[in-house]
Amino acid sequence: MARQSSRPGITDVAKLAGVSLSTVSRAMNGNPSVDSALAERVHAAAAELGYTASPLARSLVLGRTQTVSVMIPDLANPTFQAILHGLSRAAAADGFHVLISDTAEQVADEVALATTTRRRTDGVILCAPRLPQSDLSALLPSVAPAVVINRLPQVEVPTVAADYGAAMGELIAHLRELGHRRIAFLSGIVGSASGEARARAIADAAALGEIEFIEIPAGVDFDSGAAAADAVIASSATAVLAFNDLVAMGLLSAVTTRGLRVPEDLSITGFDDIPFAAYTTPPLTTAAVPAAELGRRAWDAMHALLTGGEPVTSATLTPAVVIRASTGPVKT
Repeated sequence: MARQSSRPGITDVAKLAGVSLSTVSRAMNGNPSVDSALAERVHAAAAELGYTASPLARSLVLGRTQTVSVMIPDLANPTFQAILHGLSRAAAADGFHVLISDTAEQVADEVALATTTRRRTDGVILCAPRLPQSDLSALLPSVAPAVVINRLPQVEVPTVAADYGAAMGELIAHLRELGHRRIAFLSGIVGSASGEARARAIADAAALGEIEFIEIPAGVDFDSGAAAADAVIASSATAVLAFNDLVAMGLLSAVTTRGLRVPEDLSITGFDDIPFAAYTTPPLTTAAVPAAELGRRAWDAMHALLTGGEPVTSATLTPAVVIRASTGPVKT
């Protein structure tokens, strides 16, 4: 004969409390339609029996998984890790879980991945999606509720972003004050909205005619920065704006092994202010992106969508430029 489980069930709670199964279900799920006295009896009976509702059963009753999907372009990037840290901590505090998917910078996979993960979750948060705007606009209604991080404001979809253009403008102003008039820009991945904001800031500065910018294609990691060293040296630039801190670190290492001194021979700036940026030799001048706060703000927007709270339309945070020893006056 099959062995009977000694674990109390919803039927046992209903019998002890003297109510129906549906009343137990509604009371355990916090449904306000249940009379407060009945709800108190149900919870007292559940506590006496040691009964806890199955998470799966709760999800079925509520029509929710208590999980949201977060899609990012590169899990190895410390900035995205910091965004996820802030987001997941905030979600956990509200009783939600986070399902993370990494597109590995494959733009062609973004639509399918967002659509697939949304079917298994209550909503989707798209972190720095690389999709063209027309494709993103077509995708968002199909995966609603949705929140977007680090893109321009979207129609009827909350957007949380950092002002990369403003921070890049401050880095350029810093280098100008140091006397640099020939600056190389190590551009990042194609399709990055934050990269486009950086490029616009450079174009605005170039239009003033005081500084010559040389764009050198590069990626978003340490290796791509190191690989750009010869092109940077050949450009005769006296300063470099790297796409992010990882690229700056790769370049810093490579030019140092070639005999250049930083900042005496070449000033280098990064972007993001990842935890390692303050510990390079020399420490890296960069723009501190409030990544964890971006994650928290994105969760607040999603939580409002899921619970009917005060809606969040968009929020923009400005990175703070941090001056360290990797930048100095141009050599005369």
